[in-house]
Amino acid sequence: MALLDKAIVRLLPAVPRPVVQRLSTRYIAGSELEDACRVVKRLNGEGKIATIDVLGEEITNAREADAIGREYQRVFETIGEQALDSNVSVKLTALGLKLGYELCRDNLERVVVHAAERGNFVRIDMEDASTTDDTLRMYRELRERGHENLGVVLQASLRRTVDDVWDLADLKPSVRLCKGIYVESPAIQYRDYAAVRRSFLRSLEALWETEAYVGVATHDDFLVHEACRLAEERGLDRYRDYEFQMLLGVRAQMGDVLVRNGHRLRIYVPYGQHWYRYSLRRLQENPKIAGYIAADTVKGLLGANGR
Repeated sequence: MALLDKAIVRLLPAVPRPVVQRLSTRYIAGSELEDACRVVKRLNGEGKIATIDVLGEEITNAREADAIGREYQRVFETIGEQALDSNVSVKLTALGLKLGYELCRDNLERVVVHAAERGNFVRIDMEDASTTDDTLRMYRELRERGHENLGVVLQASLRRTVDDVWDLADLKPSVRLCKGIYVESPAIQYRDYAAVRRSFLRSLEALWETEAYVGVATHDDFLVHEACRLAEERGLDRYRDYEFQMLLGVRAQMGDVLVRNGHRLRIYVPYGQHWYRYSLRRLQENPKIAGYIAADTVKGLLGANGR
């Protein structure tokens, strides 16, 4: 079945978008802000906090990038109105990074200022390796301009990440540490599963050495266990020093266990019209989901034909 699942995923770019959308519904709250709010309210009721992300990697012009920025302003206003326990995450390509560095920085700064006015926080997401330098440069520039309500993401699969941790040390940053889903050249990325795990733990320890606040973003049982062990050894506070982070629709039972054990858990809640590229990445990361739903679809068709 694993080979079939992977074959289905390889064919996803050729699959009609409505089918991909059905495959990805567990990972995305919906197309509208109201959908995201409904999910965040449920998560808050389960003792979890959230990060709302407006999907927008497929923008093609400055007008669309500006619209994403204005949508984030609406998100902050709605979070306040509905008393949701959530911050936001932004992808710089959605704010126009591929259209121009300064355009993107201006859009991001407006979002960050709007968040600060409402006592909220912005996490700059990390994308493929072509954006890493600009992302870290922009994070540093805005922090040095006095924007404290701003964090960034580092990907443990990249060979550079431990060095990046030390480069950011003077900022005492808030960092989400994840493995990373983008496929890069072996020259800049660890491909071996064990090597990625080792890099994750080295990066985590380096972050705690620099007194960074860390969002430990993983669904890997081993890494969760090791993060808990290392945090306990260091005497870290579960609210002041770190939190765990997971994706919507992935390993929810593991998340429930973390919450029951007294850990702070944040769930990444994406929504929006620009859902396609995000959906492909999530399904490529977890081919079994595509296989399960494809099997259900075939059963449904056979059942319909049998009636």
